[in-house]
Amino acid sequence: MNELNPVQLLLIEDNPQDLELALLALQQGSPNIQIHVARDGAEALDFIFCEGLYSTRLISDVPKVILLDLKLPKVDGLDVLRRLKGDPRTAMIPVVVLTSSKEQRDVVESYQLGVNSYIVKPVNFERFVEAVRNLGLYWMTLNQPAKSVV
Repeated sequence: MNELNPVQLLLIEDNPQDLELALLALQQGSPNIQIHVARDGAEALDFIFCEGLYSTRLISDVPKVILLDLKLPKVDGLDVLRRLKGDPRTAMIPVVVLTSSKEQRDVVESYQLGVNSYIVKPVNFERFVEAVRNLGLYWMTLNQPAKSVV
């Protein structure tokens, strides 16, 4: 990753339509945002922990926020969240679950694991775009993230 343009948002999404809409909405709301996309949980973990294809990244170059789908191939979103929040180097990164799952057990487990927000993807196109745009604006401009002490 270019140190002059560090990733500000990590979008972990496997659904091509949701991915396209989310990218469109995020770029409309914050046109200069640097977004990295991971299409499954294994790729997300490699990116976050600087492994595999991302071994040249610095783990200290963390995104401002991670948007995480739960139903992912290879490694489930809850397992990604568990590993992320269980490591002191990455535990402070804000994570927003953006998923189609309305299952109460997913909501409860996400919060128990340390998620910062849980949002069910709106089915309506306009509402989905608006929700993601607002998420991006909030986390990129208003939220004051904590810095890791590790």
